[in-house]
This record gives sequence, C-alpha cells and structure tokens, in this order.
Amino acid sequence: MASVFDKVAQFARSPKGQQALRQVSAKAQQMAKDPKTKARIDDARRRFSGGRGGTGGTTPPAV
Repeated sequence: MASVFDKVAQFARSPKGQQALRQVSAKAQQMAKDPKTKARIDDARRRFSGGRGGTGGTTPPAV
C-alpha cells in the first residue's frame, strides 16, 4: 500500500501535477512581488525574531 507521501510524489510527477505546480509557483512569485505581502512578512519577522526578553515581563527582580 502506498503511503500518502508516495501518492503526493506520484501526483507531482504527473502532467496534471506539473501544471498545478506551475500555477502555484506563478502565484507565489506574484505574491512575493506585492508590497502588502512584503510588509506583512517584515512585520511577522520583526515580531517573531525579537527574542524572548521583551518589555512587560512578569518575572520579579532578583533580590
């Protein structure tokens, strides 16, 4: 019995799968060029890469 990954790989190699991959790739390239998308990515990167030691922590100061 073929695994789910094997079925996905088989679909990706098929002509219909190749067409779907081309469409997804074109859409991704179009979205990557959009200034709104770039702004959202930059915002998410800024929020998630800020580290753990931000302001508003709840740990009391050491005595």
